[in-house]
Amino acid sequence: MTAPPSPQEPVTVRVFTQRLSSTPRGARLARHLALAQLHAWGVPLDTAAAKAVAVIVAELAANAVTHGRVPGRDFELRLALVPGSVRVEVGDTRTGPRPPGPGDVRVPGADEETGRGLVLVDALADRWEVVGRRPPPGKTVRAEVDLPGWLSLVAAARDAASGRRREDR
Repeated sequence: MTAPPSPQEPVTVRVFTQRLSSTPRGARLARHLALAQLHAWGVPLDTAAAKAVAVIVAELAANAVTHGRVPGRDFELRLALVPGSVRVEVGDTRTGPRPPGPGDVRVPGADEETGRGLVLVDALADRWEVVGRRPPPGKTVRAEVDLPGWLSLVAAARDAASGRRREDR
């Protein structure tokens, strides 16, 4: 004899993916979409984590548009609410030299006009790396920002969804 199955909450995967044009407008839109998605997930936008994610998305999107642009090809923004953090991934389709990874980022001189994007990512992300893009060609820069109190965000989102389901009946 087997026990009857216990009711389980539906699993909600919290992932957001969007392809954007490799233009300055696409880079700006990436930042706005990231903030809207954080808000939808219940992450307060006035927190240090949300502000860090906004800057990281802005810098990585700007890099994808500036250094990873291939005419006619988009770049991709991917956000994921993973246990304890928000993961940001920005991928482009340019082959060639990969950007420096953690520990290899050179701080530009005061008179240099470029080169600060990955310095900011390195300072704001709790973890980050450069990985090959799947499917090739290209590369993806992945960064994570720790999200204090993420369990309460997940519970609040679950409760809000449960409340909506009850109201819909």
